[in-house]
Amino acid sequence: MSLLEYNEIKERKYIVYENEPYEVLSSHVFRKQQRKPVNATKLKNLITGSVKEISFHVSEKVEEAEIDSKEAKYLYNNRGDFFFSDPTDQSKRYSMKEDLVGPQGKFLKPNAIIEILSFQDRHVGFKLPVKVELKVVEAPPAVKGDTAKGGTKQAKLETGATINVPLFINEGEMIRVNTETGDYVERVS
Repeated sequence: MSLLEYNEIKERKYIVYENEPYEVLSSHVFRKQQRKPVNATKLKNLITGSVKEISFHVSEKVEEAEIDSKEAKYLYNNRGDFFFSDPTDQSKRYSMKEDLVGPQGKFLKPNAIIEILSFQDRHVGFKLPVKVELKVVEAPPAVKGDTAKGGTKQAKLETGATINVPLFINEGEMIRVNTETGDYVERVS
């Protein structure tokens, strides 16, 4: 267990705050007039998913969370539960609730290999690749001159997610999607 100084609490770090694991979403070290510097952070609780804004002062130290990760194969979801298995042995199955999976769950494709995160032998989430390739299953045809809405349209992906795509994207095409923002990145040829 290592202790982090107030200015070492940065984005993508995992810390233990009030005996629970948190991911640092954002941090900003600043100084107000003649006062000591402060690190204003936004923390996401890995168990509940709630987000808090916490300020750490110069004298404060926080414990770095020991988050373990292991590979898992996504199988399917049913009634709010997402089912995973060991990539080499599908008989070793387990599930995670939908609220723990979060909004990234809509980009999970069956048989995708992902990283499951755990804290003290308790699943706290997973890491998807930043960009995934998905097939467009529904996309309305583009209408000539229909750029009043910024040149985008709604398209449904093979996972059931609906995102905005450019007008030139058609049904049946493969596209690359950013899983962190849920945005269209590019068409895959």
